[in-house]
Amino acid sequence: MQLKEVSIKFDNQPKIYSFKPSDLELKVGDFVVAETARGLELGKVIKFVKSKEQIKKVLRLASKKDFQIANENKILEKEYVAKTKKIVKGLRLEMKFISAELMLDRSKIMLNFSSENRIDFRELVKILAHDFKMRIELRQVGLRDEVRILGGIGICGRPCCCSQNTGDFEHVTVKMAKTQNLSLNPNNISGLCGRLLCCLAYENRQYLEVLKLMPKVGSEVVTPEGKGIVLFNNLLKQTVNVKINDNYKEFDLKNIKFNKHQAVQSEKLEEESE
Repeated sequence: MQLKEVSIKFDNQPKIYSFKPSDLELKVGDFVVAETARGLELGKVIKFVKSKEQIKKVLRLASKKDFQIANENKILEKEYVAKTKKIVKGLRLEMKFISAELMLDRSKIMLNFSSENRIDFRELVKILAHDFKMRIELRQVGLRDEVRILGGIGICGRPCCCSQNTGDFEHVTVKMAKTQNLSLNPNNISGLCGRLLCCLAYENRQYLEVLKLMPKVGSEVVTPEGKGIVLFNNLLKQTVNVKINDNYKEFDLKNIKFNKHQAVQSEKLEEESE
């Protein structure tokens, strides 16, 4: 028997998690309180789905008091990060604290940090547990997660994809940039985190589909002005730059002819992009 479940988005969490609505009459947009693997959290209902999996239940609809506590927690989180930084400085630990995530009932706090080295933070945990009077969880995050948490504006002028989208990070490779005819200059294909742009993976499938229709660079094609050699494929415009004798012309893909075996092989491209 399929069970109805709700998908819930929590603050500071890119993923969407599923819960049983219990006997609650929920609708998309409702704020609820649920007990997650991390603790008691306030989240928003995103959608309804069906599943055979056994999942946890939503505890209740969020009340005014829950919202008040959540807002107070956001202020406390900044204070806890500031206090933690002072303690870390005193212990001379090479750790950069990014953010804190306080559970709704304040029974536990997660402190996110980044570090280039392996850190022995056992003494730090003891001090924090004594000072904060709650369970402490330190979570080391990578550069991509750091940007996801802090946010920022990408080179496209829009908020970073990682801080806006949900789900896990896509696997990104340099060959995706090659497939999309992008400059391989690291400054042009890297995000704020210094890693390859997430959007390379988001758009790669579309580029692969277009490339199935394009002739190979260096192959011979027939144009309305005669035979020529392919110099460049513009994937966005779906045009082909062709050299005819000593002239260079751009033609719409639909206006040129070439043998099927001269087309870019999609299977090969997909293998190279993995």
